[in-house]
Amino acid sequence: MALTSKLPNSGTSIFAVMSGLARETGAINLSQGFPNFDCPEELKQLVYHYMQKGHNQYAPMPGIPLLRERLMEKYHRLYGCGLDPVEEITITAGATQAIFTSIMAFVHPGDEVIIFEPAYDSYVPAIRLCGATPVAYKMAPPKYNIDWEEVRRLITPKTRLIIINTPHNPSGQVLTEEDLGQLRTIARANDLLFIFDEVYEHLIYDDIPHYSALRYSDLYSKSIVIYSFGKTYHNTGWKMGYAIAPPKLTKEIRKVHQFNVFSVNTPTQFALADYLLNEDWYRDLPSFYQEKRDAFLDILSHTRFTPIPCQGTYFQLASYAAISDEGDLAFAERITREFGVACIPVSAFYMDKSDYKVVRFCFAKTRDVLEAAGERLSLI
Repeated sequence: MALTSKLPNSGTSIFAVMSGLARETGAINLSQGFPNFDCPEELKQLVYHYMQKGHNQYAPMPGIPLLRERLMEKYHRLYGCGLDPVEEITITAGATQAIFTSIMAFVHPGDEVIIFEPAYDSYVPAIRLCGATPVAYKMAPPKYNIDWEEVRRLITPKTRLIIINTPHNPSGQVLTEEDLGQLRTIARANDLLFIFDEVYEHLIYDDIPHYSALRYSDLYSKSIVIYSFGKTYHNTGWKMGYAIAPPKLTKEIRKVHQFNVFSVNTPTQFALADYLLNEDWYRDLPSFYQEKRDAFLDILSHTRFTPIPCQGTYFQLASYAAISDEGDLAFAERITREFGVACIPVSAFYMDKSDYKVVRFCFAKTRDVLEAAGERLSLI
């Protein structure tokens, strides 16, 4: 039987490749984005508590009501928005599933979807699986800024969706209030939708505010806003996220959600509903991760790498142009094998593999791991 691939140019994710190489060589893994420290003990005990109470069967398809109500309360506190937990919040099996489901719900063959590169690597395959065309606005180091007039020129009658990621992975940049104003103008002038990937909402530094799409009713009316419990609570392996959208959009999202996942881990939903009452946890996250970012910047200052400013996420980009003229994939593989530190080549986040001699390090690690990595990087 002849098989025709729907993603003929897609191979194994660069994150899986570099993490696999780290395991093979015994390198310190600063490539894939996950902490090497555990989630809150109380949260783990809550999951066990609800398992013991018998909450082990299917949850309601949109998520348990209490969790959605607690999320409604959280975002009212943070952004002053009034959400309907019944019709606007859907619990998903991680943020990536929420992104995939949302793209599938609204994008049709022949449509165009604007993304901002370097871009999280799940966007483009999902767009192509819909028979649509990803259209890239290319950002470049060191500022990774956006010319909104240029973005407007990318919009055509075929544009169905614009995907925004703030704080931005991998650049670490955070959109400003002025940027959101530009997006609101675009929303008013065009018949299109937005996905806001805000999974790093609490990982923003130097007292920079997070301008969520939820702050602006006119923009939110055309938006799906996506979040991750895994990024907030140090438990990426739990694969828990959620999508917030107006009722007419949520209705379409759930049509897809019910057939590709249906419902999400039941005892974990109950546990998260309880733990959301601990507001101090997510309010303290910026300072928790800023300390790690600053420590890693100090570590890099003793190497030949040139750090690129990071305002958010738990990723630090660094230029190696002063070290080597190798392509970034070759450089990343070589330092993993020869110096024992794994990172991600940023060309992997561009469709055309643009190579700016920049690599990405994850600093969501304990201090001893970061210092050990720094000792090795100083030898390059």
